[in-house]
Amino acid sequence: MKSIPVRQVEPDKGSDKIYVRSATGFYQKIRTVSLWALMGLYFAVCWIQVDGRPLIHFDLPDRQFHLFGATFWPQDFFILTLLLIICAFGLFFITTLFGRIWCGYTCPQTAWTFIFMWLEEKVEGSRNQRMKLDRKGSLREWLPRKVAKHALWLGVAFWTGVTFVGYFYPIRELVPDIFTLNLTTAWAGFWIGFFTLATYLNAGWLREKVCLYMCPYARFQSVMFSPDTRTVTYDFNRGEPRGPRKKDADRAEHGLGDCIDCGICVQVCPTGIDIRNGLQYECINCGLCVDACNEVMDKMGYDRGLIRYATETEIESGKKHWFQPRTLGYGIAMGLMIAAAGWMLTSRAPVELEITRDRGGLYQTGSGGTIENSYTLKITNRESEANTYRVTPLGPDGIELLEPIETRIDSLDSRTLPAVVQIPRDQIDEVSTPVKLRVDAVNSESSATSETTFIGPGR
Repeated sequence: MKSIPVRQVEPDKGSDKIYVRSATGFYQKIRTVSLWALMGLYFAVCWIQVDGRPLIHFDLPDRQFHLFGATFWPQDFFILTLLLIICAFGLFFITTLFGRIWCGYTCPQTAWTFIFMWLEEKVEGSRNQRMKLDRKGSLREWLPRKVAKHALWLGVAFWTGVTFVGYFYPIRELVPDIFTLNLTTAWAGFWIGFFTLATYLNAGWLREKVCLYMCPYARFQSVMFSPDTRTVTYDFNRGEPRGPRKKDADRAEHGLGDCIDCGICVQVCPTGIDIRNGLQYECINCGLCVDACNEVMDKMGYDRGLIRYATETEIESGKKHWFQPRTLGYGIAMGLMIAAAGWMLTSRAPVELEITRDRGGLYQTGSGGTIENSYTLKITNRESEANTYRVTPLGPDGIELLEPIETRIDSLDSRTLPAVVQIPRDQIDEVSTPVKLRVDAVNSESSATSETTFIGPGR
C-alpha cells in the first residue's frame, strides 16, 4: 500500500473568481447549524442584560470588563491571559485530532464568508447562473443583481461593525446615538467604519485568500499534524485510476476505480482545491467535498466514503489510532490550566486594597512623640451590592490612624482616600518597618489586607 501523496499546492488563482457550488449533506448541515448559531450569538449577546448590565461589556473608560455576570479589572488581566492560553491549547488539542476543523466549522472568517456567499446565491442564483451572469449577462441583468448583492453585503458589514463596537459602547445606547447622529465619541464612529470596511472586504472580496495567504494558522498547523490526524482525505487506493463511465458500467472491466472524475468535489470547495491531489494546507476541513462525493457515490450505486474524514494510518493499514502522545500532552496541559483558572476565578477577593506611599517626605513627627507616614489608599468594591468599609492598621504596638477611615462604596466601584498612620517613637527600631492595613466590610465578611513600609528615624 503506498502512502498518501502530500503536496503543498500554491494555486495560481490570480484574479480568477471561485464559483462555489452549493452542497447538501450531513456535514453541511452541521456546518450550517454551527455557523448560524455563532453568528446569532455574536449579534444577540451584546443586547442581553443581567441586573441592568450587559452580559458582555468591555468598559474601557472605567477599566472594567463585565463577562457573564463577573467583573474583571486591569489587575485581573493575568486571568484573561490564562484563558487565552487555554483557548490556544484547546485549538492545538483539536488540531492534532481533526486538523483544521476549527477553520471549517467555527472560524469567524468562515462564518462571515458563509453568510456573504449565501446572500450571493440568493441574489445571483446557483453556481452556473453566477458564472453565466458574469460572463454573458447583459447590463440590464447584471447591474441590478450586483447592486442588490453589494447593498446586502454592506448592510451585514455595517451591522457587524455596530455590534462589535456595541461590546465596548452599550448597544442600547449606541444604536439610538447612531441614528440620531449623537455619538459621544468620534472613536465609536471610526471603529464602526473600520469594521464595516474590513468585513466587507474580507468576507465579500478576499474570502479564501484570507485563509490561503493571510491566516497564520494555515501556515503553522502542519507542525501539529501526524499520520494519526483525522482530516478530509481522498482514498486513492479505492478511487484510482479515475475516469468517467456510465452508471451501469463494470468499473473492474474498464480498469477504473470508484472516482468518476466528475470534479464536483472541486466545485464545492470554498478554497478551490482538488482534495484528490493529497493533503494540502489550503484545506479547511469543512467536509463539503465529503457530502458532494457521497451524493455522487449514491447515484452511482457505490459505497460512500471515497472522500471521508480519515487518517494516513487508516488509509494505509485500516487501523485507527485516536490518541497520540502530543494529543495527551495538550489535553493534560489544558486540563491543568482550566483548573488553575477556575481556582483563580473562585478565589478572587470581593474587596481589594491598594496602598501607595506618599513621596512628599519620609516621615513627620506628630504630637505625643509619634512618627507619622502618609499614604494613599484605593479601595475597590467587587461585590454586587454597595457596602461600607472600615480601615484598620496592623503592626507594632500603638499603631493607629490619625483620622479613622470609614467610607461607603457603590457596587463595582472604587474610591481613593488619604491616610496617615502613626506609631509611637519607642516602637520603631528600624528605619523601615513593615506594616499592614486591613479593610473590612461592615455589612459582610469581606476583607482585604495589604502590606507597605513605614519609614522612621530608627534607633
